[in-house]
Amino acid sequence: MRGKSVVADARDVARATELIELGMRLQMLESETPLSRERLTKLYKELKGKSPPKGMLPFSTDWFVTWMPNVHASLFAAIHHHLIKTSALDDIDALIKAYRLYLEQCRALGLDVELSITRAWRLLRFLDARMLKIAPCTCCRGEFVVRDYDLTRNYVCGLCSPPSRAGRRRAADEELAAAA
Repeated sequence: MRGKSVVADARDVARATELIELGMRLQMLESETPLSRERLTKLYKELKGKSPPKGMLPFSTDWFVTWMPNVHASLFAAIHHHLIKTSALDDIDALIKAYRLYLEQCRALGLDVELSITRAWRLLRFLDARMLKIAPCTCCRGEFVVRDYDLTRNYVCGLCSPPSRAGRRRAADEELAAAA
């Protein structure tokens, strides 16, 4: 019996290590692993060389429905949904694999990473709680994160109809880089 608990403990430590390396906050680690707060804090200090950050976790759905974050949240949600549907992964392993695939896609497309592991974890909680949902775009048929109470019968995503200020930040950054 003792052997099983050592194996489970080693697996929990390995999982916590992976989550810390991805940037997961201590509060989330506590809810996703059976390890004690003290053990997680020691592990975090050992891996990062500093104490874990303090402060509140994001708690609003608003961030996920703004233009660029919505694109990234929707990409992550699609990857996660596909993994859940096609594999036998448990929830935390699906989160890890989906987040790694999201990072890989951002690198491959040359995109800045908008979605932290903290926000990805929170997104899944909001979807489970039905505070957010997935709705198809009537133009491109892609599926996007929307608020649960949003009317989605004629929904058009931010890629098909970007806001008027979309892309201005990148253009301004390029102008600054050219001037320097």
